[in-house]
Amino acid sequence: MTEQSTYRKIALVTGANKGIGRGAAEQLAELGFTVLVGARDATRGEDTAAALRAAGGDAHAVTLDVTDRASVRQAARLVEERFDHLDVLVNNAGISGSGQVSPQDAHDQVPSTVDLDMVRRVFETNVFGVIAVTNAMLPLLRRSPAPRIVNVSSHAASLALTADPNGPMAALLPSAAYSPSKSALTALTVQYANELRKEGVLVNAAAPGFVDTDSNNHTGFLTIRQGAAVLVRLATLGDDGPTAGFFSAEGPLPW
Repeated sequence: MTEQSTYRKIALVTGANKGIGRGAAEQLAELGFTVLVGARDATRGEDTAAALRAAGGDAHAVTLDVTDRASVRQAARLVEERFDHLDVLVNNAGISGSGQVSPQDAHDQVPSTVDLDMVRRVFETNVFGVIAVTNAMLPLLRRSPAPRIVNVSSHAASLALTADPNGPMAALLPSAAYSPSKSALTALTVQYANELRKEGVLVNAAAPGFVDTDSNNHTGFLTIRQGAAVLVRLATLGDDGPTAGFFSAEGPLPW
């Protein structure tokens, strides 16, 4: 392994050309990581990487569509050839399935009338895409002295919170796509954590909160920087940090 004095900390963030993913990429770059900006659109990815470099960070674009296995394999080959290892994987890429609407207005996700093809598309990105990217990057993460995986979930993933008719999530419409996909993602987080804990790989799920992004038509009340902070905290945990957890900025969330 490279001497510690010259060791480059490498972080890959999927869906990093905008929103919370870009916010996490910016903060990781500020902390000295070489940041790989994962984006489906190569031009948008390079524009974001250039902006991070202009701000003083070390950033490179990686074309990556999490639903395209060939794209995922190619991204893993690129990371190996150029950087040899990976220290942090932030699985941020995700879709709501409802276009640019707030969760309160996602009428197309009511279970009794939902379009099953839409549910499949959401799970393809939010769940299966995470498995594809994580498995492709694991050999590179295993070369890190402190590998970290952060899966970007949502408060809407919490069964406890969403089941409470008088709780903070009561305003959400019933969802057969987005919320269940994020619940599946938190469950998947635990399974990866259980498998990898003996190797020192810390795997956690993050709920950024209601952030002002395109995905909710900019109805969120948190800034992107605020929302991304919990992702970055989990990406930079010490060796004694938690694994198999589900966290917001305020702390652990109920499953």
